[in-house]
Amino acid sequence: MPFKNTRAEWGSVSKLLHWLVVVLILVMAWIGLRMGDMPNGPDKIATYAMHKSIGISILALVLLRLSWRLYAGAPAAVPGTPAWQERLASLTHWALYALLLAIPLSGWVLNSASGFPLQWFGLFNLPAIVGRDHGLHELAEEVHEWLFWAMVALAVAHAAAAFYHHLFQRDATLARMVPRGWLRTDASSENQDVA
Repeated sequence: MPFKNTRAEWGSVSKLLHWLVVVLILVMAWIGLRMGDMPNGPDKIATYAMHKSIGISILALVLLRLSWRLYAGAPAAVPGTPAWQERLASLTHWALYALLLAIPLSGWVLNSASGFPLQWFGLFNLPAIVGRDHGLHELAEEVHEWLFWAMVALAVAHAAAAFYHHLFQRDATLARMVPRGWLRTDASSENQDVA
C-alpha cells in the first residue's frame, strides 16, 4: 500500500487518519449521548473531561488530515463515475471536513463560555477562546448538538454511498479507502495493477 495518495487510491496515511477519526467519532457519540444523563459526581466530571479531550484530539487530527490532503492530493474519480456524483461526493467530503472542525470548535466555545478549564487528558490546559457568558454557553450548546446531528446525517449518507458503489456499482470507491485485499471488485483489481 502506498504511503502517499496515488491517482488510483488513498495512501496509508490518509486511510489511517480517516479510520482513526471515524473510531473517535463513534466513541464521542457514545460518550456524548450518555453523559448528560449521568448523575452529578466524579464519574460525570471524568466523562466530560474525556469527551473534551477526545474532541480536541479530533480537531487536531482533522487539521492534520486536511494538511496531508493538501500536500498529498486526492485520488482521481473512479472511472465511469458520472460528473454529478463526483461533484456531490466532493461537496459531501468538504462538508464533513467543515463539520469535523466546527463541532469541536463549538464545544471549545461552549466550554470557554461556561468558565470551566479545558484540559487535554490532564496533561495541559488550553486557553479559553471566549469569556464566560451564560447566553453564549446556551447558544453554543444548541449549535454543538445540531452540528453533531448534521454530521450524523451526512456521515450516514456518505457511508451509504460508499456501500452503494461497492454492492451495486461494483467499483473501487469503498475498496480504495480500506486496506488492500479487504474488499475485492473488478475495478479494485485493475487499480492495484496500476498503483
